[in-house]
Amino acid sequence: MRLDHLVIPCFDAEATLRFYGETLDLPLIGAHEGDDWGGHPWLMMIFSIGDGREIVLVALKGATAPANPLPADSRHYAFAVETPGELQSWRARLTETGIAFDEEDHGEQQSIYFPDPAGNVLEITSPPTTVPLTANPDAMATAKRWIAGA
Repeated sequence: MRLDHLVIPCFDAEATLRFYGETLDLPLIGAHEGDDWGGHPWLMMIFSIGDGREIVLVALKGATAPANPLPADSRHYAFAVETPGELQSWRARLTETGIAFDEEDHGEQQSIYFPDPAGNVLEITSPPTTVPLTANPDAMATAKRWIAGA
């Protein structure tokens, strides 16, 4: 199984189009609209993120962002670049466009975090994560211990 696409709400279609299309330089490959999605006229903007995957931003006319007491970065969407030089280029691009970002050192990976116009937190990390294809018994034990309240 592999991730195919992400669908993320947005609340300012114009700012979102500018941010993903110009700031992030992602090609807009599709746009669809309709009259009723949960009682709202809607616009779906589909951007290519490379390697055959998409990020889809959905604007629902008249909808407002829900209050969310969770830390903003507890839900974020991460993209990877191959080299530290590419990550530095993203730092420069975000700085040039006035987008505030935070940085984190994850040991083997370095990451930058920044919000889109709707407050969705995006991450760019380098190098890409190497993901094992088999389950980790230690991870299962940690999750079960936490769930049990130990």
